[in-house]
Amino acid sequence: MKVLFDTNVILDVLLQREPHLAASASLLSRAESGEITCALCATTVTTLYYLTAKAIGAAGATVHLRNLLSLCEVAPVHRPVLEKALDAGFSDFEDAVLHEAACQAASDAIVTRNAQHFKRAVLPVFTPEELLQVLVAQES
Repeated sequence: MKVLFDTNVILDVLLQREPHLAASASLLSRAESGEITCALCATTVTTLYYLTAKAIGAAGATVHLRNLLSLCEVAPVHRPVLEKALDAGFSDFEDAVLHEAACQAASDAIVTRNAQHFKRAVLPVFTPEELLQVLVAQES
C-alpha cells in the first residue's frame, strides 16, 4: 500500500508532538520495514524543512529531511497537479494540492490528522490511528 503522508503526521514525529507521536511514528516504522510505501508531497518537504529548522535548527532539519527522503517517495507538484487542485472544490488549496499530487503519484490513500479537510477526496483518507487499524486487520 502506497500512502501519502500529510505534513502534520510527519511533524508529529519530527517534533515529537504528543499525543499524536505514537501512531504517526508507528506508521513511519512500517514504512521503514517495507510494510507500506511512504510518499510525501513535494510541497510538504519544503514546509517540513521550514518548520523543523525553526524548531531545532537548520542542521537538525537537514538530517531529518535526508532521512525522510531516503525513506519516502516524493509526489511531484507540477502544472497538472496545480490545475486539478484549483478545480477540485477543496476549501483549502494546500490540501487540494496534496490530494492531487497523491492521485498523480498513484497513492492508495492519504494519512492526515485533518481528515475533515479531505471531504472531496477520491482517495481513501485515514487518520494515523485508523490506518494502523486497517494494517493490523490486514495482518490477521
